[in-house]
Amino acid sequence: MSSNLPGSYTRPIAWWLVICAAMVFIMVILGGATRLTESGLSMVEWKPLTILPPMNDADWQTEFQNYQTSPEFQKKNSWMTVEDFKDIYWLEFIHRLWGRLIGVVFAVPFVWFVYKKALDRPLALKLGGLFVLGGAQGALGWFMVASGLQERPDVSQYRLAAHLILAFIVYAFILWIALDLFRSTRSRSLPLFSNTRFARLTLGVSAAVLLVALSGAFVAGLNAGLIYNTFPLMDGQLIPSGLYSPQPWYIAMFEDIMTVQFNHRVLAVSVVALIVFTWWQSRTLYIGKRAQALVKRLVMMAFLQAALGISTLLMVVPFGLALAHQAGALILFTIALCLAHEVRTPAAAKPPAST
Repeated sequence: MSSNLPGSYTRPIAWWLVICAAMVFIMVILGGATRLTESGLSMVEWKPLTILPPMNDADWQTEFQNYQTSPEFQKKNSWMTVEDFKDIYWLEFIHRLWGRLIGVVFAVPFVWFVYKKALDRPLALKLGGLFVLGGAQGALGWFMVASGLQERPDVSQYRLAAHLILAFIVYAFILWIALDLFRSTRSRSLPLFSNTRFARLTLGVSAAVLLVALSGAFVAGLNAGLIYNTFPLMDGQLIPSGLYSPQPWYIAMFEDIMTVQFNHRVLAVSVVALIVFTWWQSRTLYIGKRAQALVKRLVMMAFLQAALGISTLLMVVPFGLALAHQAGALILFTIALCLAHEVRTPAAAKPPAST
């Protein structure tokens, strides 16, 4: 992280980015809620500059008539009245409006900081890139919705996964830059010690958590959590027959419900094991008090997230548990990122005295 920033601006910029990251976190949860309530296809047009909802009965009727042209209404929800439609419309409207609010909260301070010359060139380029990524995320969201406005009244699991993972990536970049800024304000007067191998391990953990989230997106996209609701057995077996078929194995990984759910289980258990291994490694290393605390939180959150996932499966995806499971994935990812950032450069503290 460059140290050329005016000192009085470093922490305000960092806290502004933390607020943006928190808003992205909420956006991911709202996205999960729209998926679980099947609200995502209620708005059949993309109007990125629209900020007001329908204001009167005529407006509502217009929106409802637009929805009536969609495959979802014609094949699944033809029983709906305009009052029923409002229930699914509001959540999707709030989801889209929150995305636009994130853009405003990011763009306005960014322009102000540029005007005040509070950003050095590397940081300005990073933040500019984040703004572009945020815009791409909005476009990708509509691209995802558009896939459910064709003959099949459900969004493509591929586009859903891309939309979710890009949200995680944007969140990670924002958080990482904020942590860089906070680190630049910390004292460096003490001797420094590091462990490169462990730092790489923590980056691997972060990537692995992201991979599990990606596999979970395919589970959600195929509604795969609604069947095989036992654990650890699946269809009465640890390794069920029929995996990776009838399609070629590389297609079954993304389109066969049994295979997609099985892969998510295996990846999730593997990540818990990797996190336990990371904790075990940390016990014999000097990585600093902050990192040690983060490792312990990472292990606890990994087991909590596993419990949430198993409970969600056994109870056939109740709304509250499923949403908590999605939030848990992002919390686990957050802790992993904070740990990776903390140990990527030497810890500012003396090692314990040798005996």
